[in-house]
Amino acid sequence: MADFTIATDADGVATITWDVQGKSMNVLSLDGWEELDACVDQALADDAVKGIVITSGKDTFAGGMDLNIIAKMKASAGDDPAKGLMDGLMKSHGILRKIERAGMDPKTNKGGKPIAAALPGTALGIGLEIPLACHRIFAADNSKAKIGLPEIMVGIFPGMGGTTRLVRKMGAMAASPLLLEGKLNDPKKAKAAGVIDEVVDDPVAAAKEWVLSEPKIVKPWDEKGYKMPGGEPYHPAGFMTFVGASAMVNGKTMGVYPAAKALLSAVYEGAMVPFDTALKIEARWFTNVLMNPSSEAMIRSIFINKEALEKGANRPDVADQKVKKVGVLGAGMMGAGISLVSALAGIEVVLIDQTQEAADKGKSYTTAYMDKGIARKKATEDKKEAVLGLINATTDLDALKDCDLIVEAVFEDVGVKAEMTKKVEAIIGDDAIFATNTSTLPITELAKASVRPEQFIGIHFFSPVDKMLLVEIIRGRETGDVAVAKSLDFVRQIRKTPIVVNDERFFYANRCILPYINEGVRMLKEGVEPALIENAAKLVGMPLGPLQLTDETSIDLGVKIAKATKAAMGDAYDDAADEVIFWLADEGRLGRKANAGFYDYDDKGKRQLLWDGLRDKYQPKDNQPELVEVQHRLLFAQVLEAVRALEENVLMDIREGDVGAILGWGFAPWSGGPFSWLDILGAPYAAARCDELTEQFGDRFECPALLREMAESGQSFYARFGTGADSKAA
Repeated sequence: MADFTIATDADGVATITWDVQGKSMNVLSLDGWEELDACVDQALADDAVKGIVITSGKDTFAGGMDLNIIAKMKASAGDDPAKGLMDGLMKSHGILRKIERAGMDPKTNKGGKPIAAALPGTALGIGLEIPLACHRIFAADNSKAKIGLPEIMVGIFPGMGGTTRLVRKMGAMAASPLLLEGKLNDPKKAKAAGVIDEVVDDPVAAAKEWVLSEPKIVKPWDEKGYKMPGGEPYHPAGFMTFVGASAMVNGKTMGVYPAAKALLSAVYEGAMVPFDTALKIEARWFTNVLMNPSSEAMIRSIFINKEALEKGANRPDVADQKVKKVGVLGAGMMGAGISLVSALAGIEVVLIDQTQEAADKGKSYTTAYMDKGIARKKATEDKKEAVLGLINATTDLDALKDCDLIVEAVFEDVGVKAEMTKKVEAIIGDDAIFATNTSTLPITELAKASVRPEQFIGIHFFSPVDKMLLVEIIRGRETGDVAVAKSLDFVRQIRKTPIVVNDERFFYANRCILPYINEGVRMLKEGVEPALIENAAKLVGMPLGPLQLTDETSIDLGVKIAKATKAAMGDAYDDAADEVIFWLADEGRLGRKANAGFYDYDDKGKRQLLWDGLRDKYQPKDNQPELVEVQHRLLFAQVLEAVRALEENVLMDIREGDVGAILGWGFAPWSGGPFSWLDILGAPYAAARCDELTEQFGDRFECPALLREMAESGQSFYARFGTGADSKAA
């Protein structure tokens, strides 16, 4: 069945309905483009048609474009993918321009048929770019609907005319948060911003009435004397807009995200030429972005791979394991956060702690969260009461009897966790799954306290739970498929992105994070300027430098991990960074929580400058290293651990490796993740760089055997392991 269908009523209104079968939300495919084009042609050619309404057969309008369109466009021109993209984009612009001009005489702007968009709900990406080409946009009064252009969030920008039309409709200044930040609005806010035109109870009826009212349909930019709102780039007001926008883009992206710079260039250059020329400029910059390996990697990891994992790409083939009631052991920061996200998902929660005061304090985290939502008008008192009503804060372990999932979040100590495991397993049902929330302790070791290790699993939440998108699920040596499926289904219920890894010390995420922190601390000890270390990290796309990250996670935690790891690994443990961490701890500088760490903090806890004592203790050397050398040390320290995790079958799917790195600790999102970055570099270069770093700085940079093999055979990670099913390095 066609994605687009057309029907003309007795009043002469042709309604074009978009309804992709088998999809919960419309997405635009190449076939869909052809069908929309044919429907528009049919309506414009039919003398009985007085006006056209484009709407959806679903309760939303559209979620965006099928990104396979990009691949098909690239392939359409054989060995010249850029030409294929440019030709495909200009053809798409032609379809939207046909809607916009609607059969008008090009010389007089007379004639033509009014075309309105009627949006029943959410309209994102191409789902807004099509309406922007229409003559008026009507949206249903639906507070849950989201309207906007979020493309920048996955490494591209609105390249089907959305950039050019929105700037000409609103002005560069007003359009910038929608384009450069991907800001989404509900219909009323979208109307207030000037994105859409009307918010009504019945958008189809209102659109039909409007197209029959003989409205003026010439867009402002197609009329003589059009002036851009806010001023053109060569106007003083407009010029200052672009100066500020350029500073904002570079300040936020550090120059490593190609899409933001390309978008700004398309807007600036397009604003100085006629509309049709501006569309061609937009298409050229969009092609430039799509040909950049960074954008391809971001789309793959942040959109395609992330979505696949959230849909259960690696879920065992067992029956549905949806969680009905979860028991959370420990009402501290982690337990409180787990309780909050569970209750928000509609799951009953039993929150246990040793004292009622501690349990109530854990529940109060949800109270404070909901109060903030009410203050921002994102929640109501009724919603708050409903969410709080799902949380039973208590000291009574018997309350756990009918829980089908237990998440233990008590103190990070094997003995304490073992004692709690035995107590709770004596109470809960035979089918219940017991999950331990730990960031470092091996799951197989913790499972020794369980009488049913096949139902024992690790679930590693990242802090703060309500803000962090990733959850790492760790399969112990005896963990069964039902426990994995239960954990995956729970993580999806609470709207997080799961990855599944096999058990090994530090699992996957912390295994890669710790070398990043340690490499930064090593460089400080060597005499590299602290500011160079921190800024080198940020300039290569890391959200936090290694020193700031240590402050955020707390320095005494670093001391604890170092001591525990050395006790477990003995002489195999590399303690080169311990001196600095232990010294800071002895000085009482425990990080942000103590208002003193690698950085200074004011009385309110706001981070200030790097502490002068660092340079006093570790005198910076006269000859500082090149920026790229510092960046490579920081990045290779992480990606080589990712490769080793794959080699050792801790990581089973490189998609999880890339998505987990971006969502878990913010690994340079522009790169698409560790494996995508190595593919961008190329295995031969990466292996050679390992050799150089090893010679200069030590065996920790030694090239893994897998990477060496791939370098010699000219392979890439995604060509070899990218399908998911065959993602093991066996």
